[in-house]
Amino acid sequence: MSEPVPVTRTVDHGTAKLMPDVDRARAWLLTVDGAPQSYVDLDAPAHLEFEYARRLGHVLDTLAPPGRPLDVLHLGGGGLTLPRYVAATRPGSRQDVVEADRALLELVAELLPLPDESGVALHAADARAWLETAPDDSADVLIADVFGGSRIPAHLTSLAYAREAERVLRPGGVYLANLADGAPFAFLRSQLATFTAVFEETALIAEPGVLRGRRFGNAILVAAHHPVDTAALARRTAADAFPARVEHGAALRAFVAGARPVEDETAVPSPVPPEGAFGIG
Repeated sequence: MSEPVPVTRTVDHGTAKLMPDVDRARAWLLTVDGAPQSYVDLDAPAHLEFEYARRLGHVLDTLAPPGRPLDVLHLGGGGLTLPRYVAATRPGSRQDVVEADRALLELVAELLPLPDESGVALHAADARAWLETAPDDSADVLIADVFGGSRIPAHLTSLAYAREAERVLRPGGVYLANLADGAPFAFLRSQLATFTAVFEETALIAEPGVLRGRRFGNAILVAAHHPVDTAALARRTAADAFPARVEHGAALRAFVAGARPVEDETAVPSPVPPEGAFGIG
């Protein structure tokens, strides 16, 4: 059997590259214009390699009893790592994935195919435009992991967008977003202010070094209308191979103090990461 070889293809929003992992037989790293997007192990769909994906996985694991199916809407597709994770850990879940880059979706479907009967429907569309047409109360979980290159698009950061997300979620639903920022955290604080204006409960998961302003990095926003099980989340994230902290309550309110919600008219993309912030190896 021949060794897997890297694949490079021009997609709608850049150049995608799939690189095989020499340590795992059917595992691949997806990059777009050199920025890591996804890691997928076709033989072990419950394996999450990237730190931010592991933290999203911890939240997903605490939202319902093990194995219970969920209706999940993913804004941003990449290599479909999290849809595969949900399909593997919660069989019978119904999932929609919205990805703006049709050619990228086609590449992933061709070379990293989803298993039959995965329950995952793929949609080539702008995330906000698709969200605005989605039915009320139709999702248990909404996961936003949308990056244009290495920046979150401005139209996915505003109050109007947050209200659309809240409309689509069921009353007990949870919104999750993969964000990126560094000190002084103007973008991250504005996002927390925005979602705090729409949802009753928020929490933030990040590596301590990021929260202390020592480096640029990812942070997971959790928003809901009911208390999040932050104790269970804190245990899981602290015990992870890549430990993280869960901020909530008074500490999070102090972090956000003075920040204002974002309006469509003033929305800006997330900041440009410093060189090497999300490099490979």
